[in-house]
Amino acid sequence: MTEGYTDYPETEDQLCRKEDVVKVGSIVIPVFFALLVVFSCIGNLLVLLILVLYEKLRSLINILIFNLALSDLLFTFGLPFWALYFVWGWTFGEPGCRAVKFLFYVGFYSSVLFLTLMTVQRYMAVVHPLSDWDRCRCFSVAPFIIWLLSGTAALLVSLRSQVLEHEESLYCEFDSIQVKHVSVYFQNVFFLIAFCIMGFCYVRMFQTIAQTRTKRRNKTIKLIFCIGLAFFIGWAPYNIVMFLRILQDYGWSSFIDCNVSIRLDYAYYTCRLLAFSHCCLNPVLYVLIGERFRTHLKTMLKTLCSK
Repeated sequence: MTEGYTDYPETEDQLCRKEDVVKVGSIVIPVFFALLVVFSCIGNLLVLLILVLYEKLRSLINILIFNLALSDLLFTFGLPFWALYFVWGWTFGEPGCRAVKFLFYVGFYSSVLFLTLMTVQRYMAVVHPLSDWDRCRCFSVAPFIIWLLSGTAALLVSLRSQVLEHEESLYCEFDSIQVKHVSVYFQNVFFLIAFCIMGFCYVRMFQTIAQTRTKRRNKTIKLIFCIGLAFFIGWAPYNIVMFLRILQDYGWSSFIDCNVSIRLDYAYYTCRLLAFSHCCLNPVLYVLIGERFRTHLKTMLKTLCSK
């Protein structure tokens, strides 16, 4: 599977003993995923409530943040199943395998697309402030288009998933190694293109801000930049490790060595935990950087405490 949940050995390292690697993963990952589920649900639900109750979704940027929170929640809903997977193997059948993989991919693709659109929105507001592009009808339906594209891509991947049996254990996997490799290639290319677009927008925005006489700090740009940076730091190492695991599947001599293979597995576990933690980081950034969000949160907590 592209997200790499299967840990049974490949042909190249049948003699490489990885009991310690699997044992560490079966203990650390379920506990970590459980914490992610709790913090992500609390944080993202608060974001949705604040946007609905106080912001009224009046601006395009708030609509995009609202949808980004929904995307993080969808991604989060699949984590409990993966946590149980590491303890007992896959026990939810083939429909469950496809459904959970669908949640993983729709969460990933929609997050990248919403972050990219948020960056483009700020780019147009800063670099081309006189344009009224955000009032264009095509951008008003942009969230629906993003969900449609993300859902289609996720559906195509999830339909090529099935439950496989290996040594009396069940695994949620792709139906062929070729499909697995294609999904990794597409995920990496998609990720790279999106962040090239975002990188261009940030460079042009910072150049424009630096040339203004007032040198005002645009807090929205700062917030979106931090969200995008956190997403990149989380997912870039994960995608790199996934690509290296493909080279291992192809039997590259550098990865056949048992010690190298074990270190790659540990790196994969670490990068996966870092990447999956993105679903609960955005609400933290809203509190740390977004003044309006912080003010609304204080108001909500005071209202709850007074009752």
